[in-house]
Amino acid sequence: MAVAGSWTEVFEMSAAVGAGGTPLMAVGAAIRRSEPIAITSNRMKRAESLSSSAPSIPNPFPELCSPSKSPVTMATLAAPSSDKHLVKVFGEDNYGRSLWVGSSATARDVCRMLVQTAHCSDEENWALLELHPALGLERCLEDHETVLEVQASWPLKGDTRLVFCKNYAKYEFFRKPTLFFPTSMISDSSDVSRGMTPSQLIQVQHAHAVSMASRTHLMPLSGPQNLLQSGTCPEIQGFLHIKEPNRKSWKRVYFFLRRSGLYCSTKGSSKEPRHLQYVADLQDLNVYNVVNARKLYAAPSDFTFCIKPSKTPVRLQDLKILCADNEQTRTCWTSAFRLFKYGKQLQCNYQRSKSSRRSLDGTNLGDGKAKSEASLVAMDFSGNAGGRVIQNPTEARSAEREEGQAWRRREALRCSLPNLSTASRQSAVHVTQPWFHGGVSRKEAQRLIEKQGLVDGMFLIRESQQHVQCFVLSLCYQLSTKHYLIIPCEDGGRKYLTMDDGATLFMDLLQLVEFHQVNRGILPVCLKHPCVCVAL
Repeated sequence: MAVAGSWTEVFEMSAAVGAGGTPLMAVGAAIRRSEPIAITSNRMKRAESLSSSAPSIPNPFPELCSPSKSPVTMATLAAPSSDKHLVKVFGEDNYGRSLWVGSSATARDVCRMLVQTAHCSDEENWALLELHPALGLERCLEDHETVLEVQASWPLKGDTRLVFCKNYAKYEFFRKPTLFFPTSMISDSSDVSRGMTPSQLIQVQHAHAVSMASRTHLMPLSGPQNLLQSGTCPEIQGFLHIKEPNRKSWKRVYFFLRRSGLYCSTKGSSKEPRHLQYVADLQDLNVYNVVNARKLYAAPSDFTFCIKPSKTPVRLQDLKILCADNEQTRTCWTSAFRLFKYGKQLQCNYQRSKSSRRSLDGTNLGDGKAKSEASLVAMDFSGNAGGRVIQNPTEARSAEREEGQAWRRREALRCSLPNLSTASRQSAVHVTQPWFHGGVSRKEAQRLIEKQGLVDGMFLIRESQQHVQCFVLSLCYQLSTKHYLIIPCEDGGRKYLTMDDGATLFMDLLQLVEFHQVNRGILPVCLKHPCVCVAL
């Protein structure tokens, strides 16, 4: 039906009357548009009241229920603070362990944490190894380096990792500088007296070096042998093979390592300024050893190392790959890089490691013995009047040797009993020892010793791959690895092991190692540091 004039639409319920008799909406009144109204659910109120009053209940299925959306309170561990970061470190068995570290945690701090969590036997000579498997690069982090800063230069996608391992050679050049820095590679720099010989550059007085430490980047050593000449640093020089960029060929060039940087000569071994070409600044570089260099880079020898910028990701085009003729030359160059770059800080790290080792072993005592040994005295019970204290040191050492020989005689008698199978004992006693590495190859044994430090006395024993029922002792001496065959022999109907054609017989490998830890025998040095594989 048509309606004339203005009209107003009225809802059906507009005439309804409320409880008080007031109409809900009068006809013709202005219509108020609807607005959203917050409605609180009674069910949610009851749930909140129950959750606030009930005690915390552990959630048995955290993966099925998110804490942010669940009314059940989870009794889990508190999340680490924002200053903590997750770092994963691998053992030598390729299994990793994750741990929370602070943003300023150094390599030394992380090693101490791993020593405690992995229950290692000692707290010294541990190190973090930065490993780039694809490029064959590895280097030992310095104790003062911040771990997170090192990881910040890694590529986002890659196989770079940190490996927890032993390293006995971090500060070995402080103890034996003449071994690590041969006189043929040391020369005087331009601001040193020309009349001084290379050996005099290494052996200088400690007092003079201390007085000049503030003017040099190297901290003087704590012994009579020193790497510093008063007022300057010795210069490292020698021939190295360098890989030409974007080519597989290598070129033999004469290099000079000075405090101001790395230089190469464009004309033989000339040191004239017009023949020197600047190569790199030491402060912005890290030095790496190159593993498997012959296969990866067609290097002329296995003694290869490289330098790269420390703040940029590892890229092949940024690497300066160098190759030495022998291990001593490579070790000299890499050690000199570290000394020129870190200087005083490296010396502080060495002093700190020495003081820490003394406090752990109790070697602050004057006689060099541990605290537990300080309360022990040598006794003699051979007389009829009872025991007496041996006051004479020479007599005490003689009694100690006699007691050791008596113990070995008792051990030999026990092993000769008919109810004991010496064959089974020989085959099982060495398996649990940390220095035994099973059937690893000769090349792998050398790699393990090199990675844990080329120090005199580093050793391991492995099964011979060429001779049945024989073993091989791999020993480090003067920066090289030597191998000694251990063969079985028979004497008086009994089986023994020997390294010197039967002149010295041992019942098993354990006795052989114990003997050569105190006696050199045919070896150039006593066995000192077992090469161990660290598992996290």
